[in-house]
Amino acid sequence: MAARLRQARILRGFSQREVGVRMGLDKDTASARISRYESESMTVSLEALFELAQALDVPPAYLLATTPAMADAILALGVQSEAQQVKLSQALEELTALPPGKRKQAIDRLLADSEKA
Repeated sequence: MAARLRQARILRGFSQREVGVRMGLDKDTASARISRYESESMTVSLEALFELAQALDVPPAYLLATTPAMADAILALGVQSEAQQVKLSQALEELTALPPGKRKQAIDRLLADSEKA
C-alpha cells in the first residue's frame, strides 16, 4: 500500500502535508503521519484508507492494488461511468474466457486499433 500511496500522492502533485490536511489531520502532524504510512512504519486503518483515497481522489482499491498494472486498471475504470464500468468488466471477462492464442490476437487487434485513433 505504501508504494501506491506515494505514487498517488506524486501523481496528484501533493506534498505529504497536503494529503494529511486533506484527510483532516492537524497541519502540524499531517506530514509525519503520511511519511509513516509511506515508510510502512505505521499501519493504515480501514477508516484511514478510505480517507486517504478520498484525499487523493482515487478509488480505495487503487491503494490496495498488488501490481502496477492492477493499479492502472483500477484508475482507468474509476474515471468511467458506472454503465461503462459494467461494459468494460464484461469485456474483460469475455477476454479472459478466450483461449490464450485467441485472447492475444484480440488484445493485439484492440491495441492496434487504439494506436490508429
